[in-house]
Amino acid sequence: MSFSLPADPPRARSLTRVVPEMSAALTGDSEWFAPARSAIVWVLDGLGAHSLSARAGHARFLAEARSKRDVARTVFPSTTAAALTSLLTGAQPGEHGIVGYRARVPGTDDVVNQLRGWDTDDLPLSFQRATPLSATLGRPFFAVSREEYQSTGFTVATLGDAEFHAADDLEDRVRIAADLAAGHPGSLVYLYAPDLDAVGHKRGWESDEWIAVLEHVDAAARTLAAAVDRGTGVVVTSDHGMIDVPRHRHVLLEEGPLLEGVRLIGGEPRMLHLYAEPGQADAVLDRWREAEASRSWVISRTELEASGLMGDVAPEVRERIGDVVVAARSGIAYYDDRLADKAPQKMVGQHGSLTDEERVVPLIRLGAFA
Repeated sequence: MSFSLPADPPRARSLTRVVPEMSAALTGDSEWFAPARSAIVWVLDGLGAHSLSARAGHARFLAEARSKRDVARTVFPSTTAAALTSLLTGAQPGEHGIVGYRARVPGTDDVVNQLRGWDTDDLPLSFQRATPLSATLGRPFFAVSREEYQSTGFTVATLGDAEFHAADDLEDRVRIAADLAAGHPGSLVYLYAPDLDAVGHKRGWESDEWIAVLEHVDAAARTLAAAVDRGTGVVVTSDHGMIDVPRHRHVLLEEGPLLEGVRLIGGEPRMLHLYAEPGQADAVLDRWREAEASRSWVISRTELEASGLMGDVAPEVRERIGDVVVAARSGIAYYDDRLADKAPQKMVGQHGSLTDEERVVPLIRLGAFA
């Protein structure tokens, strides 16, 4: 191959193993965690290990609770739809089929949002191909999140029949999770907080607004640690980290050589799926490599499959992946400037690619796991 991709450390902990290992801890059989009676996995959407370290003074409880081993590596692409599906199914994107923020429905020209397409574009629940862990682990499984997510297609596709408890206030969610774990021995509780991701996209993780939310999240983590009983193990983790990309670092895609032979564009600003016109995949790959290889990983679908970055790619999933995949290596973001909607170009915080800032996430142990 004429390119190299970043390799995961041999002993790197994978986000896909977090919930199965927590379940094993409830019978004393986990290789990662101490025995516990019940367990809570708390996903702080958008909190990378790098940004937590850089802002440790504003998250003193979480920073002091972690150790050097308290990190995991999220999936590729490092984006919410793919990563949360992997966390909640234990499967890689190549298996479950949620291969990015936006992906092509094979056999069509539809490029569908993988978080909201269930509700806006009639994606069938079977589009997510893996069985949720809530149905396979054989124990009570609860989800605690905002009310707006309670009945979305994505929630149903990834959490299955998990019992959902809604609360919009973060402190309320934390207490509900602690009460559920204490009241249902042998249970797993999934606790979700999207606050950091939302402000990170809007203002950037280096902004004062992001720091303010981090301080609030850190206070909630302290509350959770105090609220859980002795038998409850807690893991604080994330789906991805984030990189701030100012407007002058945007790469605006317009009609021209780079888009010759490109039929459709999916993915997201730091991880593009390029779907080629018939017979044009090799030419698209060559043009993008020549123009962008100095600042992005540009690989073919076949090379991506061989790399194992998405796990074993199922035949039904293969054509959801672009003929060419472009993952930003430097601090840039790609936008299709032909689109009338320029609102996405206002986002500051970005993720999806292969850098450590985007893929290395916390794996902090509290309660019985500490």
